[in-house]
Amino acid sequence: MLSTDILLRAFRHMCMAKAMANTYEANRSICKYVHSTSRGHEAIQLALAYQLLPIDYVSPYYRDESILLGLGFSPYSLMLQLLAKAEDPFTAGRAYYSHPNFRSADQPTIIHQSSATGMQVIPTTGVAQGLQYLRQIESSMARRGSAGEQPIAVCSLGDASVTEGEVSEAFQFAVLKKLPILYLVQDNQWGISVRKEEARVMTAVEYAQGFPGMKTMEIDGSDFEASYAALAEVFASLRQDGGPWLVQAHVPLLGHHTSGVRKEFYRTEEDLSAEATRDAQPKLRKLLLDRYASTSEALDQIEAEMQQLVSADFLRASSAPEPDPSTVSQHVFAPTPVVTETGNRNEQGGEKVMMVDAALFAIREIMEEFPEALLYGQDVGRRLGGVFREAATLAEQFGDHRVFNTAIQEAYIIGSTVGMSAVGTKPIVEIQFADYIYPGINQLVTEISKSCYLSAGKFPIQTLIRVPIGAYGGGGPYHSGSIESTLLSIKGIKVVYPSNAADMKGLMKAAFLDPNPVVMLEHKGLYWSKVPGTEAARTAEPDRDYILPLGKARVVQAAAASEVELGNSCVVITYGMGVYWALAASKALATVSATANGAAISNEAAAANGSAASNAQATSNALDGRIEIIDLRTLAPLDEPMIEAAIRKHGKCLMLTEEQQSHSFMESLAGRMSHRCFQQLDAPIEVMGALDLPAVPMNTILEQAMLPNAHTVMNRLKALLEA
Repeated sequence: MLSTDILLRAFRHMCMAKAMANTYEANRSICKYVHSTSRGHEAIQLALAYQLLPIDYVSPYYRDESILLGLGFSPYSLMLQLLAKAEDPFTAGRAYYSHPNFRSADQPTIIHQSSATGMQVIPTTGVAQGLQYLRQIESSMARRGSAGEQPIAVCSLGDASVTEGEVSEAFQFAVLKKLPILYLVQDNQWGISVRKEEARVMTAVEYAQGFPGMKTMEIDGSDFEASYAALAEVFASLRQDGGPWLVQAHVPLLGHHTSGVRKEFYRTEEDLSAEATRDAQPKLRKLLLDRYASTSEALDQIEAEMQQLVSADFLRASSAPEPDPSTVSQHVFAPTPVVTETGNRNEQGGEKVMMVDAALFAIREIMEEFPEALLYGQDVGRRLGGVFREAATLAEQFGDHRVFNTAIQEAYIIGSTVGMSAVGTKPIVEIQFADYIYPGINQLVTEISKSCYLSAGKFPIQTLIRVPIGAYGGGGPYHSGSIESTLLSIKGIKVVYPSNAADMKGLMKAAFLDPNPVVMLEHKGLYWSKVPGTEAARTAEPDRDYILPLGKARVVQAAAASEVELGNSCVVITYGMGVYWALAASKALATVSATANGAAISNEAAAANGSAASNAQATSNALDGRIEIIDLRTLAPLDEPMIEAAIRKHGKCLMLTEEQQSHSFMESLAGRMSHRCFQQLDAPIEVMGALDLPAVPMNTILEQAMLPNAHTVMNRLKALLEA
């Protein structure tokens, strides 16, 4: 049996939670932001909170205010978030009630999680993965409790959210790796207005039993004493033997779904009356009266004290200051330590390496220096080392615990890095092809991109996501796509796109050291320089200490000063394969200009090449002095000062991309720069990209017809120069 002290503590918190719900309801005009309360769920939440240790991690969801009360947060601190006040300790007025995130040496850590139901399961499973890894490598960051306890992760979720596909990805990985995590499913039988009979063919426990190795338990979550005892057993098992565990706690829903979706909209009086008989507070009150000889007067006094406390806290929170509008743009990113180019790029010496090898060497050096770094994704492990051999030999050198394969789980690969980063590991993950990133976009948008901003800087996500991209050689509609505009529409992530081996290595190092999420797009056609005209993608390998900061574009080819002075020049703004189309077009244009009759490069040469004008190269290696070429290298952050200065300098600009042109980020950039540089423009800024087709066709002739090439780029440049 539990001590009277614990039971009275729980009773106080239940009275507190009830008073808070009643206060919010009585002050609806003040509590204008959407919120949920824990009414009906208090017992299981408090039973959980009381047993968590400072070494643990917990992910409450939007109905878990009683977990927070049990952890020691005051009603006042929670109300600051309810009312979106400046001193909201979690998000500085940026997120909903009961959306906590918290770091403290003497409390469990709470990572940021979104309102998207079920989406917290993958990041929290990533926490457990990180805890296990730190323990494996005997890291100094692997904490233990005062009595030597092992840390665990707890993920709270509702039964309705278990049907989400991403939950199954997390369960699969957790049982495969035997991770120390508890999935606490609070089942109130509702998914907003949807009853469980309408939406689910099995309970959470029945579902979990389909994952061999998942230990399960069902309990009455409205019975505090039973819930406490059950969770004590589960916690002991997790700390000693690992997991995972799933506990399904049956609880009533006594309040509204949210303040905006009210219970009277879809529930009957009979239903609500029946649920009220399962209220945990009267149950606990009766237990205290029957077993512990508590008096009604004493318990009434506790209720009155809690109501008085809550009322005072609400009055104080209501008058707390609002956020300063000038803070709205703070904490989008954490400051990066890499702000200047350092080390030896080795421009002049050394054997040239391919881009794919430059990436491999960079990862190898990173893993040698940082034991907390690890690499995972589909087929990157020991047998294959990546479908492009971009991870070859790494598992042999660093072990299968640091370089390993995952299942086909793009959401888990991406989303797990949230938790991995939170515990101090440094994940490098790979999505096998750009076309396959879409199952992981949900995690990238809802969890990763918003974490730093909505945690007011407490939880930036340090992750490097590698993505082979681009079309060449008949890769077909699901292995050739470009996704940069999709990614660039997501604020809170960085996107890099190197075009040569030196940049690949330098940017890879900077991306790894950046405390923010970085997606590295790596063109498959440049990996081995197999596409004619891309030989310059091979460069001397920079030294081990070479680091290239993100957001710095590079002049690949400068226009002749005399041509600029005469107003005869233009600038090409591009990246990736576009760099080589532009270089080849410049060579072809020089050849055209040198011929007596000005004949253009033959269509046959362009059709045979597609990416570089081989006949033009055979005729002349001269570059057209009128063409300046800028390689963006990083798409977010973008080197807009260099772009703007170049457009002002030349007065004519072609923005070149491999993406389908309409609605691309290059069109957006062209619009911005047209506005800024209007007075210096001699002609409208041109944008050139791929044809607006749903996919890249398989047939290589059709593929070339869709994409820009040296011939088509040359013609656009010629027309622009003559404008």
